[in-house]
Amino acid sequence: MFEKAKRLIPGGVNSPVRAYGAVGANPPFIARGDGPWVWDVDGNRYLDLVCSWGPLILGHRPATVIKALRDQLERGWSFGAPTEAEVRLAAAVSERMPAIQMLRLVNSGTEATMSAVRLARGVTGRRKLIKFAGGYHGHADALLVEAGSGVATLGIPGTPGITPGAAQDTIVVPYNALADVEAVVNRWPAQVAAIIVEPVAGNMGVVPPSPGFLEGLRRLTQNDGSLLIFDEVITGFRVARGGAQELYGVAPDLTCLGKVLGGGLPVGAYGGRRELMEHVAPAGPVYQAGTLSGNPLAVAAGLATLEALDDTAYRQLDTAGDRVASTLRSAAAAADVPLTVNRVASMLTAFFTADAVRDYSAAKHADVGLFASWFRRLLAKGVLLPPSQFEAAFVSTAHDEEALAFLESCLSDSLIGLRPAAVLG
Repeated sequence: MFEKAKRLIPGGVNSPVRAYGAVGANPPFIARGDGPWVWDVDGNRYLDLVCSWGPLILGHRPATVIKALRDQLERGWSFGAPTEAEVRLAAAVSERMPAIQMLRLVNSGTEATMSAVRLARGVTGRRKLIKFAGGYHGHADALLVEAGSGVATLGIPGTPGITPGAAQDTIVVPYNALADVEAVVNRWPAQVAAIIVEPVAGNMGVVPPSPGFLEGLRRLTQNDGSLLIFDEVITGFRVARGGAQELYGVAPDLTCLGKVLGGGLPVGAYGGRRELMEHVAPAGPVYQAGTLSGNPLAVAAGLATLEALDDTAYRQLDTAGDRVASTLRSAAAAADVPLTVNRVASMLTAFFTADAVRDYSAAKHADVGLFASWFRRLLAKGVLLPPSQFEAAFVSTAHDEEALAFLESCLSDSLIGLRPAAVLG
């Protein structure tokens, strides 16, 4: 199937990291999923720690989401017109994230971040944008500068097709380096439209914010008259009921959402204070539109997912995440393998380095050859990880005792005698 796909689809995949080039393997073609498990077309079963790259916080095929989708299918799946469910989803988001007084639904995280940056520039009348090395905010031209995720995995420094003009106003600084941000703001006073940041980095691998980092960004933007944009496409409703902004107690001006918001269906959103969002057309002059924005199926799945995420669910997710991280640390110590495990709630990354990972530079010192060997060992045991050192693994509420016990047994000896493997591509 992969050979056939490569004749019809660039690289054989519809998103680059899925090609498994960084881990020297061919990707399994997934046929179905249920709970924490997926099966490929050859009938092999895997414990899924990809969870569709984060959205499947309830696991595969949760009954509540299936019912919501079936009910919506009976009523129709695309109207190109307003629906009551869109209003309900917007209200649910606003209740969980009070900093979002109004929001606009879009179709992807890339659309959300692209639109939020455009809005910030439109509102402030400024051009410059600060982002962080290793931060991936989708593939919009102005944001694909020193990006993480697939760009980091494939070792691409930038990409052809982006003109110098598109990126000339994007200023890149190291993550967790507040002094560097302050220096940039002081160098270009009243010229920065916004700072966009993953409040927990997830696309250089999981890297939490250092104490005071997010608070410092909030202070700098308020003093400068610029806007603070939280890219919570990964962290929104994942690390806490109200996302990273609740977990760390910092309220941004604008928030970008996706993934969990749609319960596994294509969705995105950006939102913030009313006076900012009222600049968006048709209420204001900043234009953005989308034929399938607010798609009824995605909205139905999102509502059902959010309704299922109560305090009990978040405690379960945190406990499972801690259990996986603890098992990894114990296994690495027993095998004398240099491993740093970064975890925030139910998302984590195992970096093959003995050093702390607090920014993209440190993440790039991880041994990708060791990661590739480890990945292939776990794949052979029936554990599916994201196929890159620079991505986050996820657990879901479906990762029950059976699944976690199976994972622990696989992890316990997965690092013993580990040696780097040849990496393809």
